Amino acid sequence: MYVGHIDKVKKEEVKMDGTEGTYIQWLISKEQGAENYAMRLFTIKPGGKIAPHNHPWEHEIFVISGSGIIGAGDREVRVREGNFLYVPPDVVHWYRNDGDEDFKFLCIIPMKGVR
Repeated sequence: MYVGHIDKVKKEEVKMDGTEGTYIQWLISKEQGAENYAMRLFTIKPGGKIAPHNHPWEHEIFVISGSGIIGAGDREVRVREGNFLYVPPDVVHWYRNDGDEDFKFLCIIPMKGVR
């Protein structure tokens, strides 16, 4: 078993063209012994965004705090604390914080999506 605390996990700026004000913390990955899935915490600052992109793996997302817009394919939805969603593989998706507080969500992906 591995037990950690968010205060001890390095927060890295997401460096991707068109992405602004977004940070990632790798909570669980291969380094903690996970073999199948990785858990990441994203923080998007007010006015921040993750640019449209796609991957050959799925995403499971759970909104922890704040609110924002998540788009996938031809659909955009407003989400807030407590919402969860699934983004299928190869679907173009994006995120935007149009609120005035941090938008935080967990994103779980299979290990094939780990850097």
